[in-house]
Amino acid sequence: MPIERSDSVERSGQGERGGATGRERPPFRAEHVGSLLRPSQLLAARERHRAGELSAAELAAVEDEAIRDIVRRQEEIGLQVVTDGEFRRAAWQVDFLKQFSNVAVSRATVTVSFHTDQGDIDRLPSALRVTGKLARPRPIFVEAFRFLRSTAHAVPKITIPSPSLLHFRGGRQAVDESAYPDLEQFYGDLARVYAEEIADLAAAGCRYLQIDEVNFAYLCDPKLREEVRRFGEDPGRLPLTYARLINQSIEGRPRDMTVGMHLCRGNFESAWLAEGGYEPVAEVLFNAVNVEGYFLEYDTERAGDFRPLRFVPKGKIVVLGLVTTKRGALESADELKRRIEEASRYVPLEQLALSPQCGFASAGRGNRLTFDEQMAKLRLIVEVARQVWGR
Repeated sequence: MPIERSDSVERSGQGERGGATGRERPPFRAEHVGSLLRPSQLLAARERHRAGELSAAELAAVEDEAIRDIVRRQEEIGLQVVTDGEFRRAAWQVDFLKQFSNVAVSRATVTVSFHTDQGDIDRLPSALRVTGKLARPRPIFVEAFRFLRSTAHAVPKITIPSPSLLHFRGGRQAVDESAYPDLEQFYGDLARVYAEEIADLAAAGCRYLQIDEVNFAYLCDPKLREEVRRFGEDPGRLPLTYARLINQSIEGRPRDMTVGMHLCRGNFESAWLAEGGYEPVAEVLFNAVNVEGYFLEYDTERAGDFRPLRFVPKGKIVVLGLVTTKRGALESADELKRRIEEASRYVPLEQLALSPQCGFASAGRGNRLTFDEQMAKLRLIVEVARQVWGR
């Protein structure tokens, strides 16, 4: 493999958060997106809780034990970053967004086709509506982060859905006009409630936050851009609107808090929704959004080539999602290194890192691979990162 570690690549420290793959601050050289396959005992406990056979406190105790175990497993394979696997959530986005006042969750009336290698999956996704003025009556994921931090030796990362989700799925029609006759007022309140949550996460010790933003990636798909036009938005301007919204949401964060942004094209039981390379949004994505790192889906041709990375400015990190979470077959280390080298033609190697293309379980049922296959993929990421960037 012709890739060699540059002398300019940061060497890992051995201090409080020292690690083994070449960066002392996140994003690290070996990363993962956040969600992990739920263990069978946790899924069974959730079913018993829904049936009224298990109390909330008893369910929380099962969650606690499952999180302690998955954090230990992440650390044992050499990851410098750990998450709680999103084990307390039924779905990556709804569990967060429904906690805001006047956000209503219902089933969509239009069937959406997710695509798999074996054929399409038709489903009615959750629809979100804003029925009044937005407010945040209480912290949302703060206690979950506190528990994660209490059990982690590696750097704890918390993930939250992007604020753009409250607009993209329905546009103007999803936001009550009597509460928000002007959408700018809606965006202002939305940024404010997000900023409140981020401030409380920071006060609890969070210094690594990930925003899961699917809509930039959806705006790379010609079919979805057409849908955006049908509900009255300009797909060419929407990335700028969302960039401003995200920036306003995070602008009050502490200077030592790293914010990364994950993009994917849908992840539901190994299925995807959108296709198309990053070119339509790349310049805005990399230069108008004030985050430190980008987690980019790059496991298949549906994400396009690496040419859009030419827009990445100095100082930002691109985490290449080259390892798929949608099937269990393990990638070749040599092939991963070849693709990293290819990406380094457009952005310097010291600005690159490696991860899966998405989470392993965006919802409770998760993707179609086993727990052992999941862990093998994470081990491979750690090993390839060591080979490319050194200790």
